[in-house]
Amino acid sequence: MHKVFISYHHKNDQPYKEYLVGMGNWYGLFVDRSVHPGDISNKLKTETIRQKIRDDYLRDSTVTVLLCGEETQYRKHVDWELKSSMIANKENSKSGILVITLPSISSRNWCRASQDGEKQTIYPGVTDWIPLYSRSDYNARYPDLPDRIIDNFVESNVRISVCPWCWIEHHPGNLKWLIDATFNSRLTNQYDLTRPMKMQNDSP
Repeated sequence: MHKVFISYHHKNDQPYKEYLVGMGNWYGLFVDRSVHPGDISNKLKTETIRQKIRDDYLRDSTVTVLLCGEETQYRKHVDWELKSSMIANKENSKSGILVITLPSISSRNWCRASQDGEKQTIYPGVTDWIPLYSRSDYNARYPDLPDRIIDNFVESNVRISVCPWCWIEHHPGNLKWLIDATFNSRLTNQYDLTRPMKMQNDSP
């Protein structure tokens, strides 16, 4: 099973994270390598927290799942986790990234099928796919996603899919397929890493 790091807004979206982990354990879909509440003290220095996330949790994971709700895009820790997932060095491998939009924002954000065979496997009844090209197009279609994710949507050599929660919640086969596909494409992703990390949480 792949080792998965789950990035999310702990205060708002903990129940969805727990459901996803429970689903993974029940069906044997993945090994959870994410940070749990209380694992890292907020009293630590910013750089120490970033280092612990990178070296203690992300180092041996290969897929990062972003659970995206209403305030996720404003969280500095989410931004750190995403950027750290995109970096490969002698200590850490590069991870694939899968975005799952939560019910609070799913109606405002479209599916994005970036993996080979994804449309036919996950969305067999959906036929009205619309190609997007510009940054403004992506901003309009995905107003709730972190800027770092949008940065990489416009990169031709990066595969990041967006799947609404409803296609995952009662469909363990869909989640397994998406995690496998995200894992398989991770090493060919040429992520845009130019955006500086957030130093503080933004306001909604």
